Amino acid sequence: MDIQGIREALLRRPFESFSICLADGRSLDVPHPEMVAVGKRRIIVVEPDDSWMVIEPLLIVSLDYNGKRRRRTDRQKKGKT
Repeated sequence: MDIQGIREALLRRPFESFSICLADGRSLDVPHPEMVAVGKRRIIVVEPDDSWMVIEPLLIVSLDYNGKRRRRTDRQKKGKT
């Protein structure tokens, strides 16, 4: 997934919590948009215990909203609906 997809999920109004699903099977919960920092090439996710992880966007498989996975399609990437 590209960084723009993460930015879009964080900017949704109203915000809807989601999980970041990684290629190795891990899942990182994002209950609030302030729990994620998005840079030019990396994503930082802060956990509730104040630990944090730097994530490579290429390792993100999908975003999971309440059990429903949403992947960006080629049509969405090109700006078509």
